[in-house]
Amino acid sequence: MRLPRLTLTVPLQLSLKIPLASVSDPLFLLLVSLLFSSPTPSLTPLSTLPSLTSFPLDGFADEAEGASGGAGWVTSQPHDVDAPLAVGHCHPTVVQAAHGQNLVLNTNSRYLHDNVVDYAQRLSETLPEQLSVFYFLNSGSEANDLALRLARRYTGHQDVVVLDHAYHGHLSSLIDISPYKFRNLDGQKEWVHVAPLPDTYRGPYREDHPNPAEAYASEVKHVISSAQEKGRKIAAFFAESLPSVSGQIIPPAGYFSQVAEHIHRAGGLFVADEIQVGFGRVGKHFWAFQLEGEDFVPDIVTMGKSIGNGHPVACMATTQAVSRAFEATGVEYFNTFGGNPVSCAVGLAVLDVLKTEQLQAHATNVGSFLLERLSQQKAKHPIIGDVRGTGLFIGVDLIKDETLRTPATEEAEYLVSRLKENYILLSTDGPGRNILKFKPPMCFSLDNAQHVVAKLDDILTDMEEKVRSCETLRIKHPPEILPTGQQDTHLTDETSV
Repeated sequence: MRLPRLTLTVPLQLSLKIPLASVSDPLFLLLVSLLFSSPTPSLTPLSTLPSLTSFPLDGFADEAEGASGGAGWVTSQPHDVDAPLAVGHCHPTVVQAAHGQNLVLNTNSRYLHDNVVDYAQRLSETLPEQLSVFYFLNSGSEANDLALRLARRYTGHQDVVVLDHAYHGHLSSLIDISPYKFRNLDGQKEWVHVAPLPDTYRGPYREDHPNPAEAYASEVKHVISSAQEKGRKIAAFFAESLPSVSGQIIPPAGYFSQVAEHIHRAGGLFVADEIQVGFGRVGKHFWAFQLEGEDFVPDIVTMGKSIGNGHPVACMATTQAVSRAFEATGVEYFNTFGGNPVSCAVGLAVLDVLKTEQLQAHATNVGSFLLERLSQQKAKHPIIGDVRGTGLFIGVDLIKDETLRTPATEEAEYLVSRLKENYILLSTDGPGRNILKFKPPMCFSLDNAQHVVAKLDDILTDMEEKVRSCETLRIKHPPEILPTGQQDTHLTDETSV
């Protein structure tokens, strides 16, 4: 049992601030009975609630009936290959957990409830022991904003180092540390410092470099030194454990460990943003930062998206030392519905499904299969310049030419549109919007993977025969004169791009 070391940041006092005259009010008496008793709810069957009706997707339904006991529930027909969900749309266990708790009580986090304690305990069992303080919130943006506040309070510093093209949330504080956003808005603030993205396919240190991890980490060291020469002090380094918006990047092994050394030496904290990549998606580990090895422990970890399978819940985990510095301000941290009973019931249900349906191992198996099949497509279709990933976090980099690796932006957009016509929902990311991102619900099956790759193959073959808009669509495919009326109407020749 590790419960004694846990710290919850939700207020644990009960404070009913009401006039004495209202104590006989039936609504008040009902509230008291709910708060101080443990009634067994009479659950309304979900089948009687039209708004909660689920629709199984053919491919996902096969997986649900076969290996995952109901994991594959979605709300429409398309194969969703880019969904920040852990256990599939409308999973019955998750829906029932929310419905059941809603029938009993949902209240703000000033009031005691077992769910928040149980949930913190369960999350702690997945993390290194040092990360023992949990703050519950409603979105990943809130979690990252709070992480920034804690880092600044603990260090007494202001500045932040981030990776190029990073995105950490929609709040003003996070737009400021998201190059993906601020480059198109008000620009870079003087307290924000941008380091090169550790991309070994497109970055300055590529797959042929003898030690790309050290080279990219040295770039962070240089950024820190440049900031310090200007009198700036670093509060934190923020990074997704696997940069997603940046193009489904897999940093070279050892990179984050070396970066953490440079950041700590400068007096800053390391913040691992697991909002898109946590909860077993990477397959080998429950958290993507664990790909760095057992000895690597971030100072702060933020969670969102998959944590609630679509329900608005988020969490930030940190150390006792960082939390105590924040508490020393004397200003109470309070989030009205962060850690509320329904959200925690949903979070617990997600963890239950991940465990009982072995979805982390499933992500490893299906992800390996998908990577292998996509790599075969790379050998067949020159427009695929790179296939990278781990578990069910995969990127496919489309290029116009093999020498310069020019992003095939228009071709990627066209391909995604054609996939959508085939009921496959995929989207693009990266600075050139040319990276196909594969982040399906973790119940995504082998049959789903095979189907998606087959459709991808068919469309790319068709593009090589009819579109031929860039060099990589013409390699090994000599021009053909097509009969009138058979030209593709979306993207037809070199001048179309």
